[in-house]
Amino acid sequence: MSRGRAAAHDDTDDDESSTPGKVRLDKWLWAARFFKTRALAAEAVDGGKVDVNGDRAKRAKPLQVGDEVRLRQGPVEWVLTVRDVAGRRGSAEIARGLYDETEEGRRKRELVTEQLRNMPSAFSHGDSKPGKRDRRALRRLRGN
Repeated sequence: MSRGRAAAHDDTDDDESSTPGKVRLDKWLWAARFFKTRALAAEAVDGGKVDVNGDRAKRAKPLQVGDEVRLRQGPVEWVLTVRDVAGRRGSAEIARGLYDETEEGRRKRELVTEQLRNMPSAFSHGDSKPGKRDRRALRRLRGN
């Protein structure tokens, strides 16, 4: 008696059925649309960019309503309170309902965003590519 692929592979997620009201951290970050793929969310968690309730978290950490999540994406830091958990990715409106951003976190994030927007660009090529002299100056600046 042979089991087919459909019978051998179960689409239900083990951690959702075993812990009601909780979902994996990487899955929640993906569902809340902070990352385009779940793999990118897991990479950020593994890289130490995400803290849950003040502690560095692992990607399989069960997240529940009321947890505080700190997420660093480049120079921007999000300070969030989990309002709802979801293991599936939905629309942007649904994703926005999964969390509340703290006032202090929002103020800091908007300040950093505004500073980055007002900062002059690092280098402008002007109307053409850099010439030989400009390329040499760039190499000296970079230390190459």
